[in-house]
Amino acid sequence: MSARELASIDLDSLLDAVREDLVRSPGAIDVARVARLLRAGDQVLGAADVLTAAELVRDHLDGLGPLQDLISPGVTDLLVNGDGSVWIDGRDGLQRTDRVMTAQQARDLAVRLAVSGGRRLDDAMPWADAHLPSGIRFHALLPPLSPTGPVLSLRLPAAEPLRMDDLESLGAFPAVIGDLLRRIVAARVPFLVTGGTGTGKSTLLGAMLAAVDANERIVIVEDALELQVDHPHVVSLQSRHANSEGAGLVDLSELVRQCLRMRPDRIVLGECRGAEIRDLLQALNTGHEGGCGTIHANTAADVPARLEALGALAGLDREALAAQAASALDLVIHLGRTAAGRCLQEIAVLHRATSGALTCTSALTVHEGEIRQGPAAAQLQHLLTTGSGIGPTMRLARTGRRAA
Repeated sequence: MSARELASIDLDSLLDAVREDLVRSPGAIDVARVARLLRAGDQVLGAADVLTAAELVRDHLDGLGPLQDLISPGVTDLLVNGDGSVWIDGRDGLQRTDRVMTAQQARDLAVRLAVSGGRRLDDAMPWADAHLPSGIRFHALLPPLSPTGPVLSLRLPAAEPLRMDDLESLGAFPAVIGDLLRRIVAARVPFLVTGGTGTGKSTLLGAMLAAVDANERIVIVEDALELQVDHPHVVSLQSRHANSEGAGLVDLSELVRQCLRMRPDRIVLGECRGAEIRDLLQALNTGHEGGCGTIHANTAADVPARLEALGALAGLDREALAAQAASALDLVIHLGRTAAGRCLQEIAVLHRATSGALTCTSALTVHEGEIRQGPAAAQLQHLLTTGSGIGPTMRLARTGRRAA
């Protein structure tokens, strides 16, 4: 139960009364409305308790209900499992809370959130992926897909988009790596941000895009809006799922093609996870420099295999994918999670080997603040000094030493 719930009121009855009152008299869920309905139900509370009751009602009807008070600084994910257990993810990693939801509570919350995000969730369509008006990314599965009960996953946005300086102060990377990332952006080097779930891919990508020149137009394509970019000229496009009749689908591939007609300076694909990789590579091979995106990968060395798998979904064979990717993308920026938190672990160069296969060679690795050169360090330097945003050459550290 929420810490703010009042034992002296029947919350379910109050919620039903508020819903019925909103049908008769649409408007805000304010203290006056809640106080009137409490009096009508012969429930008399003090001023402070009425205010608390109004907040509870808003949480249950407009917010996250019994999960609302779990939102706090540093919490990035709220997770509800089929058994009703509630978990949070944040700076200290995944932790179980003392909150437990019944199957009906979880289902009611999931259905309401799906509707608020413009998605359908019921027995005929037992899953939903949506972007809520509050900025939360929402996903849910209902039984029988989840036999033990509804499963909810909520990705919480940062209160304010993080910038490069913020990530440096949080220990995501050393200051010299921050300077290097800014130079990658300024030189319009195309790149992928990679890593596992919850490693901060979207956060880093958003911070790097915030460093793009204010005169450039950024067009972002996503399946569910997640990227937060503090930049004066950002256009966000979101795919649309088919309706209950199977009509109205607009997928990521179509949106990538549409954005080419929108005069983009930078094309950004929030997450590559399907056949849209073909359209992104084609777009980046038609003069659109500085494009970027994210994909899931265990290590930077695994990125070529991931790209080949995605290319196969689009009908690209290994050779065709290698040719397209090597021409369209130059760098892989890989993130991971350690006991210290989310951090940048490697920057690698994506290129074709002498055999013609796509390969990823390490240029820099970062471990506990120590920066080490890899075999592709010279290639990285070359990319930074031949781009359109040439800056002073950065001297990379020798193996085992910090960057100068």
